Amino acid sequence: MITFEQVGVEYADADGPALRGVDLTIPEGELCLLVGPSGAGKSTLLGTVSGLVPHFTGGVLTGRVTVAGRDTRHHRPRELADVVGTVGQDPAGHFVTDTVEEELAYGMESLGLPPAVMRRRVEETLDLLGLADLRGRALSALSGGQRQRVAIGSVLTVHPKVLVLDEPTSALDPGAAEEVLAVVQRLVHDLGTTVLLSEHRLERVVQYADQVLLLPGPGEPPVLGDPAELMARSPVRPPVVDLGRLAGWSPLPLTVRDARRRAATLRERLPAPAVPAAGPPTGPAIAAASRLVVSRGPVPALRGVELALFPGQITALMGRNGAGKSTLLGSLVGLHAPDSGTVRVNGLVPHKSRPKDLIRSVGLVPQDPRDLLYAETVADECTAADQDAAAEPGTCRALLAALLPGIDDRCHPRDLSEGQRLTLALAVVLAARPPVILLDEPTRGLDYAAKARLVEILRTLAADGHAVLLATHDVELAAELAHRTAVLAEGEIVADGPTPEVVLASPTFAPQTAKILPPYLTVPEVAAALRELP
Repeated sequence: MITFEQVGVEYADADGPALRGVDLTIPEGELCLLVGPSGAGKSTLLGTVSGLVPHFTGGVLTGRVTVAGRDTRHHRPRELADVVGTVGQDPAGHFVTDTVEEELAYGMESLGLPPAVMRRRVEETLDLLGLADLRGRALSALSGGQRQRVAIGSVLTVHPKVLVLDEPTSALDPGAAEEVLAVVQRLVHDLGTTVLLSEHRLERVVQYADQVLLLPGPGEPPVLGDPAELMARSPVRPPVVDLGRLAGWSPLPLTVRDARRRAATLRERLPAPAVPAAGPPTGPAIAAASRLVVSRGPVPALRGVELALFPGQITALMGRNGAGKSTLLGSLVGLHAPDSGTVRVNGLVPHKSRPKDLIRSVGLVPQDPRDLLYAETVADECTAADQDAAAEPGTCRALLAALLPGIDDRCHPRDLSEGQRLTLALAVVLAARPPVILLDEPTRGLDYAAKARLVEILRTLAADGHAVLLATHDVELAAELAHRTAVLAEGEIVADGPTPEVVLASPTFAPQTAKILPPYLTVPEVAAALRELP
């Protein structure tokens, strides 16, 4: 279905080729998972299939890519739209209409399908992706995860032969991610759709892959093969594979079920983990919401929320898409005025405070760090951050160098990787030294190495006395990092306590290791316990 013949891609002013020597065939009706670190060329490879590379992105494409017999060198993206459906990392970038139902129908209208066919397919897609209750909702009023499902649905209605998905579950809660992946799997198995999928959260998707396409690094030729075999040599791996490598299992397990079957002996050898020490000293709360009620238009987003944040404590805020996590973070920085109840941050009422006062008390890194970045270069961003925070010149740049050395001052923020943009946005926020730091889906678009760097950064901030609140769907991040986890559902806090207690009590929010070797939460915990065995 998809054939690459000695394909290479090189962009102007780049240090080296983005892709080189891609020579392989992806058969019809298979789910192929692209695996590799950030910068390895995964998005570029996906773009060559849809024709976006080079017709839209520029650059020089060598070799040939054919999809269903069509050469992408001679067929622009619009001429491949009936064959290839593409959903990129930013779902909002796909939208051209105002409501969910209109967006699902738009692609079919462009292809001139009969109204009766369009109506039937819209209803089928609404049911497949759990969007029926949102059909008349404005796209601008949707949560990030809801927008992601609509973007996928708008492609599915066209019934493409090839589906190209770039980070399809990055903004979804665990339940919604399972639903979307179940739909993708059904398309592969029942309709013979060929799916090419890139995803950093491999723990969600690797078990569904028929083949893995490993991109070892920039400019290195990719390798296509069996998922278990390639996971054994991949530089990025999900926790279940890391656990298998630690235990010496062969072949490596790709699913929690397989790992549980092999873990009986290991489970017997491991001692009960030590009771974790109490979290960091709490003292007086630095930020608190009390009986907080907030509406977003006609929709009640928060209902009587009680939450306190303490210096030195990292709190994970979890819950389904649309549960109110982003609204709660926005309320803490004054973006939303309460209908009732109170919000206090460092002695301020956020929605009544002047921005120049508020940024010294609380900082928010939003889901898309680009929302904070508007200058032409990294150096200009840092200079503007120092001015806004009334900080000493060079403060933001010094923070950025400490968080992630090696970022070029002359680089445009949009040319940075997801991890670099996130770090730059965090440095911009930290220039004002706020005691409260809020992050909304901070690991979206990050590979495992970038996530590990973020974990160390946040631990350092907490050790310095900052209160950190991160809204996340990343259960592995919460298990590794958070002292405390709170769960939102329908705008209400339904669980709030030490992270081990909360995540072990929930099949949805439990990390992979906890499902295999409870009550251990992470592979490093298991490794530490094994080192202590006689």
